[in-house]
Amino acid sequence: MTAPPKHVWIALVTVWIVWGSTYFGIKVAVETMPPLLAGGSRFLVAGSILAAVLALRGTSLRVSRRELLGSSIAGLLLLTVGVGLVHVAETRIDSSVAAMIAGTVPLQIILMRLAAGQDVARATRLSTLAGLLGLGLVVAPGLGSGSTALGLAIMISATISWSIGSFLSGRLGMPRDPFVAAVYEMLAGGLLLSLGALAVGEWGQVGASTFATDAVLAWVYLVIVGSLVGFTAYAWLLRVAPISLVVTHQYVNPLVAIALGVLLLAERPGPLALLGSVLIIGAVYAAIRAETPRRAHAAAKPKPRPEPLDQAA
Repeated sequence: MTAPPKHVWIALVTVWIVWGSTYFGIKVAVETMPPLLAGGSRFLVAGSILAAVLALRGTSLRVSRRELLGSSIAGLLLLTVGVGLVHVAETRIDSSVAAMIAGTVPLQIILMRLAAGQDVARATRLSTLAGLLGLGLVVAPGLGSGSTALGLAIMISATISWSIGSFLSGRLGMPRDPFVAAVYEMLAGGLLLSLGALAVGEWGQVGASTFATDAVLAWVYLVIVGSLVGFTAYAWLLRVAPISLVVTHQYVNPLVAIALGVLLLAERPGPLALLGSVLIIGAVYAAIRAETPRRAHAAAKPKPRPEPLDQAA
């Protein structure tokens, strides 16, 4: 399938900006909204809207039990834990720091490939080590504060869950249509987050102050733009554009998140964190360049739904 270059670049820039801005949106939303409830309601609404759109277009939403189970497991790992914990972490750490840590997901997946005995180029291994050093520099300044350190630990846990979900997604028997799979992932992830919110008492925290204008607008942005527009653009790009071009968002998204945090939230990452982010982004860039010939060769063979290597909050 081919598409006009103009349309490809519009979709690519959309993914760059939208997925980079979700960290900003989450930070604003959780200022007054309970984090698990904000994330759970976001995915339930987004999944319901996407299901309605697909139904109106005549797309069948019927899936087998195996596909439903696979989608639910992916929803648990990617959305309930992977993104849900980002909402929790950002109640304690800056959005820019969260984005820097999320930028290590492609490198974590490379480590999982190594652990699974897969062949990984030497340049990829070296870039992964450099990126993990960068992660150490990002988290080091916050280790002296109990609240911040806990937020950092939660954010790292979120990225590990996303990495595991990404690594396993191609092996879970997911629906072949990525949009149908997304419906069940979002509904499962949203339901589990909402149950988690109920278990920890977040429903009892809801009051008039919960629905501050800024927080509500940020939540709506995350539902419509972050979840629906961003994912739709990304799924379309995977079908019409070279993977080497699509994955550029993996090192652009953290830059967008850092810029928004500095300009709109008055966040001020320290020198060590900024140096660490440079190492992470550079390492991801180097790893992608080293892996591109392998991906291009693999693209010539039919394969199932591609693994998401990034963490789109």
